[in-house]
Amino acid sequence: MASKYLDQGRQTKRTRYEYEFADRLDGRRILVAGGGGGLGAAVCGRLMQMGADIVLGYVSDRGRAEDIKDALEEQYGREVYPHRADITSDAGCAVLIDEVDDQAFYGAVVCVGDPSRISPAGYTVETVQTALRVNYTGPILLARGCAEVLAANNQPGAIVLLSSMQGVAPFPGSLLYSGPKSALVHAARILAQEYGGSNNIRVNVVAPGVTESGMALASIASGKYDSFIDDGVIPRFGYPEDIARSVGFLMSADNYITGQTLVVDGGLTLRRGTG
Repeated sequence: MASKYLDQGRQTKRTRYEYEFADRLDGRRILVAGGGGGLGAAVCGRLMQMGADIVLGYVSDRGRAEDIKDALEEQYGREVYPHRADITSDAGCAVLIDEVDDQAFYGAVVCVGDPSRISPAGYTVETVQTALRVNYTGPILLARGCAEVLAANNQPGAIVLLSSMQGVAPFPGSLLYSGPKSALVHAARILAQEYGGSNNIRVNVVAPGVTESGMALASIASGKYDSFIDDGVIPRFGYPEDIARSVGFLMSADNYITGQTLVVDGGLTLRRGTG
């Protein structure tokens, strides 16, 4: 018996070697939480280049958010809607989720995190819980809330969370940061499992390496990571565009990937210690 799910139109086109690649995001609204940061702003730019309108979530610097809005709207001719919200609180998550609860909403990118660099003497229950809220609890609950909105609206969509190379490989001294970022990777797979299938809501993770932006920029500028290039471990430092391009790929309308982690580190976790 013939499958009722086989797309005969596509099959006919393939006999002529005609293929469909639908990367555009026109008419779709995407939330970028942490869009006021270096990586977040680049992600906003890439998604706007693909046709999306952006809800830009930021925590405190309204002036920077407005500057990003003005610059990106001028470049790409699409709308940016800034909203201040701290997603480490239920109220902050609710602000952003309420803002995107409409039929135009397609998905979310969560670029929120903090490196949590403290001395070994500073490891307390309070500091661990603070790092957990910023790097895991807030991001994953926001992602789940967005998935709930999509499912309730019967809207297929996509969610991408930003982890870190430290969330997929062990780095000494990174306990407060890598632990929550590793938990984020596993939790994203659970969300992908729960909201996939007939809901068709894909959930993936991008794990950046040493990237010339945001939290890593000051360390890069100080020369802290020069040895990675000097020793031939990586060919260069990452660019914000590398991360944004990867997010755009996972958010594209015809993407078939879910429950996966894309490590964008130039091979650092692969070759570390071999230089």
